[in-house]
Amino acid sequence: MIPIAKPFLGEEEADAARQAVLSGWVSQGPQVAAFEKEFADFVGAPFACAVSSCTTALHLALLALDVGPNDEVITPSHSFIATANCIMYCGAKPVFVDIDPATYNLDPAGVAKAITPRTRAILAVHQMGMPCDLKALVALANRHGIALIEDAACAVGSQIRANNHWDPIGKPVGQVVCFSFHPRKVITTGEGGMLTTSDPEIDRKVRLWRQHSMSVPDTVRHGSPKVIFEDYLGIGFNYRMTDMQAAIGRKQLERLPELVARRRAVAAQYNELLHDIEGLRLPQEMAWARSNWQSYCVRLPKHVDQMAIMQKLLNQGVATRRGIMCAHREAPYSHKKRCHDLRQSELAQDHSILLPIYAQMTQDDVNLVARLLRAELES
Repeated sequence: MIPIAKPFLGEEEADAARQAVLSGWVSQGPQVAAFEKEFADFVGAPFACAVSSCTTALHLALLALDVGPNDEVITPSHSFIATANCIMYCGAKPVFVDIDPATYNLDPAGVAKAITPRTRAILAVHQMGMPCDLKALVALANRHGIALIEDAACAVGSQIRANNHWDPIGKPVGQVVCFSFHPRKVITTGEGGMLTTSDPEIDRKVRLWRQHSMSVPDTVRHGSPKVIFEDYLGIGFNYRMTDMQAAIGRKQLERLPELVARRRAVAAQYNELLHDIEGLRLPQEMAWARSNWQSYCVRLPKHVDQMAIMQKLLNQGVATRRGIMCAHREAPYSHKKRCHDLRQSELAQDHSILLPIYAQMTQDDVNLVARLLRAELES
């Protein structure tokens, strides 16, 4: 079986977790602090705050920007449902805008049409690791005085060209960038997330809220030679990352450049092997974008049955996934009034499939996937 994805974990990660366990400090502690510093340095952000998932990162980011009831947040429906759910957690309304079919990311022209006096923020997604058009979105956000949050759940290791040099996704151009370390992502801590920002007040808020709004972190309290009584300064959350996860994350971060290079090689091989199949549309990387290729998504010819071809590939030992879901089609959102056309989002979900891609794939693995897909499409 060739799986859709496979985390790259080895003895170094296992030993790092073991050392954290044996240290006696397994909750949020020194490993988390070290992971935050190393991650901030890697992406070029002044601040990085580790949390329990990208979902909790997005929730805290929205709260830190005072998103609340009666506010609107513009975002794609074509994303994992957590993106929209986090807006709802705040009592705000997600306003779904269609995607650019070339990149599967927010169409800036659609965003511009969706901005109203109630718009509080744009929540953009770097879908499947492909950077979105940040230049256009930043210009829109600045022009209208609204916040820009980046859902970079899939985009650790991706880059975007700005001012004639390449910047990592995570170097803030808006207010906050949020990452995921789920096992389907390029690097993993099992579960986990990270926020990066250049705003010290946002960093202060999310650090407070992730630990129940505790006035004195337990790391400070336990290390103090004097008795300290903490206060709870508001309604907070248990959104912490453990030191065991962070210890793994530090080792994964060291591997990140190599993992991205391997994925880019796999994507290049797919491009070479599949480019001449009639009707098959391959993913596009804009001249200003470098994807980490968290996923490799192909658009099937119109006459091809998505589920049927996925089943045929699975029967031959190749796992695939359907195109990215559309939140507006799911039960929590299907009854809500839709303001904007989402045709491209629906077409992407219904006519695309994700092919296997991970750092350990061999050339023979990629050749097999491409050969089987070609055979099914040409038959």
